[in-house]
Amino acid sequence: MPTPESVFRLDGKVALVTGASSGLGARFAKTLSLGGAKVALAARRLDRLQTLCDEIAAVGCDALPVALDVNDPGAIKTAADIVESQLGPIDILVNNSGISVQRRLGDYSPADFDLVMNTNLRGAFFVAQEIGRRMVSRKSGRIINISSVAGLRAINQLAVYGMSKAGLIQMTRAMALEWGRHGINVNAICPGYIETEINSDYWKSEGGQKLLSMLPRKRIGQSQDLDGVLLLLASDASAFLNGAVISADDGFSIA
Repeated sequence: MPTPESVFRLDGKVALVTGASSGLGARFAKTLSLGGAKVALAARRLDRLQTLCDEIAAVGCDALPVALDVNDPGAIKTAADIVESQLGPIDILVNNSGISVQRRLGDYSPADFDLVMNTNLRGAFFVAQEIGRRMVSRKSGRIINISSVAGLRAINQLAVYGMSKAGLIQMTRAMALEWGRHGINVNAICPGYIETEINSDYWKSEGGQKLLSMLPRKRIGQSQDLDGVLLLLASDASAFLNGAVISADDGFSIA
């Protein structure tokens, strides 16, 4: 009988993480590699990916940097082909690429709208479509879409970002419904406010401190706070989870 620890292990699995050059994507890649998976790191900044791969290799894990712009469907197929030729069939997709533009509703331009929607929803869809097709042919796979608490509740100046992440939740459910019969589990994580290298200075500012005071437990999350839910959804422990939308936000979405 498998032990509780072993069902969360990813030994022999191949994972692809998009948006892996920094922030949560970089943390996801490290977590999956320490869980035993061979991990392909995909993003536009290949130099950042190589640095991260070197860090992962230094602790004895396998990682592969892959240049990818999720707004280019042709590049998605090419990246998937490279990963599968060098690491093997992709068992786990962490669909993490995303971007945010903060504006009041009246200030969004068509370019702002298209940038957010094309990256967060259109790009995520075509990445999942490409990898999903391959998983369908093998009757096995895990797709983890990284949505946001902003996809569950309205947040000032994040309307378009929230719309894109709400769309990602509906995409998750549709994929889970259609592909579940093929042995593929598709689930979503909705992180709340998480400190990363990009936003760390903001949380020290007056505005950041004011926002923190409004959170249920008046604290900011750390990237490692998502390790458990990520490993759950990537591993065999999530065999009965399909179409789930999991809030990892310290209670913000219900406050």
